[in-house]
Amino acid sequence: MIGELARLPAESTQQAVGYPSLFLLVVLGSLVPVVPTGAVVSSAAVVSVHQSSPFSLLFVFCVGALAAFLGDLALYWLGRRGVRSKNGSRWLERIHDHAAPERLDQARTKLTEHGVAVLVLSRLIPAGRIPVMLACLLASWPLRRFARGAAPAALAWAGTYELIGLLGGSLFREPWQGVAAAVLLTVAVSVTPGVWRRVRR
Repeated sequence: MIGELARLPAESTQQAVGYPSLFLLVVLGSLVPVVPTGAVVSSAAVVSVHQSSPFSLLFVFCVGALAAFLGDLALYWLGRRGVRSKNGSRWLERIHDHAAPERLDQARTKLTEHGVAVLVLSRLIPAGRIPVMLACLLASWPLRRFARGAAPAALAWAGTYELIGLLGGSLFREPWQGVAAAVLLTVAVSVTPGVWRRVRR
């Protein structure tokens, strides 16, 4: 009992700092695809497994999904503004230069065939989000239509990476071991498709 009471301030401090940090990192990673947002959610889930609060995993899921959704909406809104600006054609040319042509063409074809459902899958496929988002911009999707696909995509994405963290936190006794395992697994998941494509070429 005394040990549990001694742990409460530490947990409350972790939650007070952890949830806002999780939110900001996922939003930032959605806007600038450099931060490994999947690893961030998985690591937060690992820490939550070792906490006494029964709702900590639910909070991680809600915060991660909301941040991913808002980050995607913000990036798409900025993209629409860029397309409609005076230099919109130049902006699109730069996008084409930075996006792999075959991935973008594939995304546009699937978007035409399956519509909003493609957005959900794109969030779960490593490096699949940006080509599909660009395809939506090129197809002149309104923000509201994009949001209808981005919402379930964010929920599915947050749930998937939280499960990875839950697995890592359950297998290891120490939180740092679970975090390390979750980060390694999420990095492997994100890197493997790109390596496979290069090997095939």
